[in-house]
Amino acid sequence: MEYLQIYFIFFQIGILAFGGGYAALPLIQHYVVEEYAWLSLGEMTDLISISQMTPGPIAVNAATFVGTKVAGISGSIVATLGIVTPAFILLSILAQFIFGGKKIQLLSDILYGIRPGIVGLIAIAALSMFQNSVFNPLEFILQPIPLITFVVGVILYLKKVDITKLILIGALLGILLSKMAQFL
Repeated sequence: MEYLQIYFIFFQIGILAFGGGYAALPLIQHYVVEEYAWLSLGEMTDLISISQMTPGPIAVNAATFVGTKVAGISGSIVATLGIVTPAFILLSILAQFIFGGKKIQLLSDILYGIRPGIVGLIAIAALSMFQNSVFNPLEFILQPIPLITFVVGVILYLKKVDITKLILIGALLGILLSKMAQFL
């Protein structure tokens, strides 16, 4: 029964995850943290960080991570299959039209309306991640080390520093600033 539950939850997320992995994050958070309490909010933030650092789509990586935590390796396989099944079905159907040279006006109209909502979902996920990363989640107190790494990351990103380098710089800053804080 546990495997069916994992599969169908991630199948639902896969169906509703228009806009890609970042748009799926609020859905994953809703089911995994709020509804089923498989992860804490802190673990969800860690999951997002790990999912961004590892190769592959963020929603698939997140599903694999959650599945592993809930039901081991077999749970990771079930969760991953659950989140990719809707995309596989939809793309198989759409490929028939696209490669058949047909334009789907209804699909264009749907996407025109969905895009702004997707941006909103991504913004919500970003704000939630920011809040949980920079503030102590229990006391809502600003944490200086994560704030410094956030500001440095934004500045370097605006200066067009490569994303891989940003991740490495963030990791190094986290280690360095944490060690410095221990000595103060």
